[in-house]
Amino acid sequence: MNGDFIPKNNLPLGIDVFRNRLFITTPRWKDGVPASLVTVPYPTKEISPAVRPYPNWQSHSSPYNPDCSKLISVYRTTVDAKCNRLWLIDSGIVNATISLNQICPPKIVAFDLNTDEMVVRFELPASQIKQDSLHSNIAVDVRNGNCLDAHAFVTDVWRFGIVVYSLEKNRSWRVTNYNFNPNPVASDFNVYGLNFQWLDGVFGMSLSNDRLLYFHPMASFKEFMVPVDLLINESLWTNGTVDTSKLFVTVGDRGFNGQSSTSGIARNGVMFFTQVHRDNVGCWDTAKPYTRANLGALLDADNSSTLIQFPNDLKVDHNEKQGVWVMSNRLPIYLYSQLDYSDINFRILRADVDNIIANTVCNPHTESANNEKVALVSIEEGQCY
Repeated sequence: MNGDFIPKNNLPLGIDVFRNRLFITTPRWKDGVPASLVTVPYPTKEISPAVRPYPNWQSHSSPYNPDCSKLISVYRTTVDAKCNRLWLIDSGIVNATISLNQICPPKIVAFDLNTDEMVVRFELPASQIKQDSLHSNIAVDVRNGNCLDAHAFVTDVWRFGIVVYSLEKNRSWRVTNYNFNPNPVASDFNVYGLNFQWLDGVFGMSLSNDRLLYFHPMASFKEFMVPVDLLINESLWTNGTVDTSKLFVTVGDRGFNGQSSTSGIARNGVMFFTQVHRDNVGCWDTAKPYTRANLGALLDADNSSTLIQFPNDLKVDHNEKQGVWVMSNRLPIYLYSQLDYSDINFRILRADVDNIIANTVCNPHTESANNEKVALVSIEEGQCY
């Protein structure tokens, strides 16, 4: 009863999966969050299983007497399946929703998933952190299967940049571009009877098989792209002798209320992306033009289901038969109203990639749409926690 654990203050944010384990992040947005990265077995016999701190209690620091070598406030993770590593971005920030407190520098951490040992810990240099920066998402590229030739990309959602970290060089550089900025028109959110404004910049990222990084600000209706090889060319961003502004390409537009948090691309080239304003999950076959006619949705828009309410994170797993995973967490109600704890507020859902897109325009075997009709299918609820 000392306030170290306040159940209602713990909100699951990020989701990841590797083999028989799910990884869930619970950032320290409020007091009473004892660990910001937890795990549960998968599959589980329970509807709401107890979570365990990952990799153990000793790896998590108290925010009141912080040990910055330990985990402070993890926002999101990514699995590097080629090398069996779990990467994460630890913001080092507590009470971000009340009175932002940067108690430790943000850091990139990786764990060996075979041993659960920490194998990477890199604090972002002070020169790459701006006042009120919030580093909230991470993607990792491994080149040619060489586990040392890895680069992590970390978004600064509040100060509109991407930090690129080279594992081999053990150093990082900051990338900026005007396409990282939020669109004020897309910053106005109206969900669940709540109206709020989020000027969140570059946020969602997904890596394609041909090593393109797709990205979008949270407060935006657009998708953008940049080749990975340009981002990992350190001299482009540190010498200041090259105009890099036009290296980033606008891919297309999702339309009004098309804000998205996170995204992921399956081996078949299909991108899945959250639709936070529509309580839905979108899809796009990256081999087709990014037009609204070629964008599918996984839930029937005419069905007022509460299966997904504010899809906040999305991952495509690395299993032989791939699945797409979604974290639904009613975040705006948690932040600006009051969650009803007699109801199910948090869900983790899974759908089979091939089955869920089979009858949609996102199916790679379906021709590109030539009209504005969007194909819709029903998603079945997977494991819910």
